[in-house]
Amino acid sequence: MEESINYLKEVFALPDVDIKTYSPLTLAYIGDGIYELMIRTILVGQGNRQAEALHKKASRYVKASAQAELILAVRDELTEEETQVFKRGRNARTSTMAKHATVHEYRHATGFEALMGYLYLTGQTDRMIDLIKLGMDKTGGTP
Repeated sequence: MEESINYLKEVFALPDVDIKTYSPLTLAYIGDGIYELMIRTILVGQGNRQAEALHKKASRYVKASAQAELILAVRDELTEEETQVFKRGRNARTSTMAKHATVHEYRHATGFEALMGYLYLTGQTDRMIDLIKLGMDKTGGTP
């Protein structure tokens, strides 16, 4: 996947940017999408199913409460840099709120998404996958 993001940057002439200057909500925006793509990839890799069944199963893993549970399960495994990214995302002021999540869950989910975005944009997809797997193992939530 690291090669893919580099190729994407090349084809669309995207400049190299210091990711540390990105707002945590920008990181959460891309992190939300890449995390959902990871979950969808896992589910599709398990076999052919109806799209509705895939959507229902994916929804269990991408909702705010599940993301909050996952980040809390791996929090002690984060590096200092990853912890800082998570905290920036968790503490960011958002103008929206998830329908079926507490403020605590939503903030932690935003921090988790910011971390996923940061890892993706810095080419650390192996680390991202390892944290997702570890979190799922600890929470008993493997798709």
